[in-house]
Amino acid sequence: MPEVPALPGIVEAVFAQDGALARAMPDFEPRAGQVEMAAAVARAFDEGGVLLAEAGTGTGKTLAYLVPAILSRQRVLISTGTKNLQEQIYFKDIPALRDALGIPFTATYMKGRANYLCLHRLDQLTDAPSGGGAPRAFENDVFLPIIKEWSGRTDTGDRAELEDLPEDLAFWNEVSATAETCLGTECSRYDECFVTRMRQRAAESDVVIVNHHLLCADAAVRQNAFGEVIPACSNAILDEAHQLEDVATQYFGLSVSNYRVEELARDIERFAGAALAGDRHTRDEIAKSVERIRDHSSAFFGDLAFSHRSGDRRGEERVRVTSSTLAQAAEAAAHLTGALDVVEATLALVRLKPDTTDDIDQTSGSVRLQADRGDDVAALVHRAGELRDELRRLLRAGDDEYVYFVEFRGRGVFLRAAPIDVSAIVRKLLLDRMRTTVLTSATLTVDGTFEYIRRRLGISKAEEVCLPSEFDFKEQAVLYLPPRMPDPRSADFALAAGREVVEILKRTRGRAFVLFTSYATLRAVLGIAEMALDYPILTQGTAPRSQLLKQFRDTPNSVLFATSSFWQGVDVVGEALSCVIVDKLPFTSPSDPITAARIDAIRDRGGDPFGEYQVPLAILALQQGLGRLIRHRRDRGVLAILDPRVRTKGYGRRFLASLPPAPVISDLARIDAFFG
Repeated sequence: MPEVPALPGIVEAVFAQDGALARAMPDFEPRAGQVEMAAAVARAFDEGGVLLAEAGTGTGKTLAYLVPAILSRQRVLISTGTKNLQEQIYFKDIPALRDALGIPFTATYMKGRANYLCLHRLDQLTDAPSGGGAPRAFENDVFLPIIKEWSGRTDTGDRAELEDLPEDLAFWNEVSATAETCLGTECSRYDECFVTRMRQRAAESDVVIVNHHLLCADAAVRQNAFGEVIPACSNAILDEAHQLEDVATQYFGLSVSNYRVEELARDIERFAGAALAGDRHTRDEIAKSVERIRDHSSAFFGDLAFSHRSGDRRGEERVRVTSSTLAQAAEAAAHLTGALDVVEATLALVRLKPDTTDDIDQTSGSVRLQADRGDDVAALVHRAGELRDELRRLLRAGDDEYVYFVEFRGRGVFLRAAPIDVSAIVRKLLLDRMRTTVLTSATLTVDGTFEYIRRRLGISKAEEVCLPSEFDFKEQAVLYLPPRMPDPRSADFALAAGREVVEILKRTRGRAFVLFTSYATLRAVLGIAEMALDYPILTQGTAPRSQLLKQFRDTPNSVLFATSSFWQGVDVVGEALSCVIVDKLPFTSPSDPITAARIDAIRDRGGDPFGEYQVPLAILALQQGLGRLIRHRRDRGVLAILDPRVRTKGYGRRFLASLPPAPVISDLARIDAFFG
């Protein structure tokens, strides 16, 4: 009987000059780095363990891990940092590989629960009388009929299908399938539930495609039967793995907010208005309880906002808190937790109270509540109790492994606790659960090693492969560093940066991303550019991200001014993007609560926070920002860093060594020559 080739050999044959990919994909061309990475992933699937794979832009890493994953004939979980990459894999790469490889396999694309419609909440909203906690009449009248009609014809319940509705539609929160409001298997609509059906499809699929937010959210609530969504899997590929620490920090903590309290209050009102229409006394008692919750919530979160947005902290989005500062809001907090106790007890009585419309079980003599009403009350009781318990845990602020802070977003006030070090959590809840884990990105190494990412994610033993970009940066790009710039912390920097941006954009004829580390500098430079340039200027915050990107691609010679959310996960191929300008080295602010806590932790163990943590983190962010420029072999463009510290500080050499090997220039005339 002939020996069956090992997986690495099969994979290499697929990527060969005359292999399956070349025969099925007209534009396919073998790349040495892609073949090397694919073989490494194949070995990981054969042998198990952890593989760290950095693959520079142009390597073709997505196919390099998808092919061995599919050919392994094992179920594999693929998690990405962005929905854009999720969609590319599911809608483009998976169909192409299904044709090319000629073997049957199934795939499912999963988003977080909040992306899906909850049929039970839609029923509640439809049945709710006017007032009584229902959303604003305008939203109810305009959006509810649209969503109701769509619910009868959609197969997925995915909010993305509603393309004509605003991306930031607040009304969607009223009908989305959040874990907090889910009734689980007790829901009368469980079998029809879009999340249930999505999970069933995933459980039957060979390839399950999620994103890091869903991956971490699912791991965080895995002990809760209502929360788990992703089916069990023993092989995982984490693409854009440089984002994993930030996402894990967000999900493996605690958070309460005035928004969360208001959502609970509104859902209780809606339940009382619909299910207790004939019981005026109970409805009035619940209304009083909800009013007390709102009053005490307003007082508590108002105290937090007043004490942490005062003085020179007024402009900060996140402010660290301690036990002593929380003590100032202790009285208001006690009133709020007490009000939650009362509403929980009141709702618990409703569960026990007979409903005159219910049937009586003559055998046991007990009263059987209507299924929906009983389950709704149980869910509300659980939510009120969970909110109260989490608030009490946050108010103690006694766990040294967490950092406690207040965060402000618009009118939202959030009290949060985040883990200072997520390495043990990631290792226990994600890595140790898997037989095989592949972590990959275009940016994983710092100073030529994986040591930084290993330390941050708790990876002790791993195979490593580091592949350079396939692009010829010496021909495709130049790196412009201004000859003279003031210190970025000085008052003169914004004016000097504005002048440089204008001069660069005149020579590139717009066609640029101008990326900032702060809104203050963005606004200052924007004012200068708008007066000096005739090119179309787009600004982050004036429209949803996807709409801004579409405008940028469709508008000749346009310029996009943006901050952190555009530093990664954005792909613009061709001449539309011919320049990326970065104002400052992207150090996280040492006053940020999480950054400050991590600096303190490293210093306490005798380490060097700046060299071990702050510089490597900034290097990875800079690599991501500049990585927006060259996305194809035919792309050409200018990278520009306005921060003089890359030349004047010792650590600047670490930044320059991490950048693509493009020629360094300091004369604006060289930009003219490059494009000429």
